[in-house]
Amino acid sequence: MRGIAKAAGVDSALVHHYFGTKEQVFEAAITQSFAPAIEAPKAIEEGPLDGVGERLVRFFFGIWENPATRAPLLAIVRSAVTNETAAAVFRRIIATQVLRRIAVRLDLPDAELRAELAAAQLVGTAMLRYVIKVEPLASADPEQIVARLAPVVQGHLTGP
Repeated sequence: MRGIAKAAGVDSALVHHYFGTKEQVFEAAITQSFAPAIEAPKAIEEGPLDGVGERLVRFFFGIWENPATRAPLLAIVRSAVTNETAAAVFRRIIATQVLRRIAVRLDLPDAELRAELAAAQLVGTAMLRYVIKVEPLASADPEQIVARLAPVVQGHLTGP
């Protein structure tokens, strides 16, 4: 906390006053860094369910393809993989701010599972492409990825 306060040029008591614990500071930082991805449910909310797979995949990979938004996401994902506190914060944000909103829009009995399966497909692809950098996925044309993933994500969200 002292290091954060020093870097911000304020007293550590001020950081503690506004954010509370070290975990709460971390959660605020993750929430801020994850802000673009929190808008993912809009890809589902804006338009008919037919075609939602492509809209969601385009939105998701649009964030990852942008270097300005990719860097914070990489840091969050790497932290969540190696640190249980980070994983818990990441899980809570994903569940409450993204997956739940998607599930509500689907309005199906197994909507939460569908949203999680779609997210698993997207996050798994992002891990291989941007974090682990497995070829040829890491250098594949984004349009090719969208073309292949969109029907799969659509199936998770609205298929039988």
